[in-house]
Amino acid sequence: MDGFNSVNPTITFSIKKEAERQMRKTLTEVYKALLEKGHDPINQIVGYLLTEDPTYITSYNNARSEIRKIDREELLQTMVHHYLSVSPPPPQNQRR
Repeated sequence: MDGFNSVNPTITFSIKKEAERQMRKTLTEVYKALLEKGHDPINQIVGYLLTEDPTYITSYNNARSEIRKIDREELLQTMVHHYLSVSPPPPQNQRR
């Protein structure tokens, strides 16, 4: 075994963590845009998540188009997992 690997371990990359990081970044930007326009950001984001009606989100700073890039179901699952402080279950083969 060469000593190089023990000194410089392999760096791993998680697609799921990167997706969560991007969702957090987008939601934060949308939150800020809503706040800057004088809206209640939480109520507006919840309205959007419940209805998928983009008019709940301001177009200011491109917030409306940015939030539409997020998969709502994935976002809701992530939020529930974080709220309950539990790890998400491993992916299952979807059978229908």
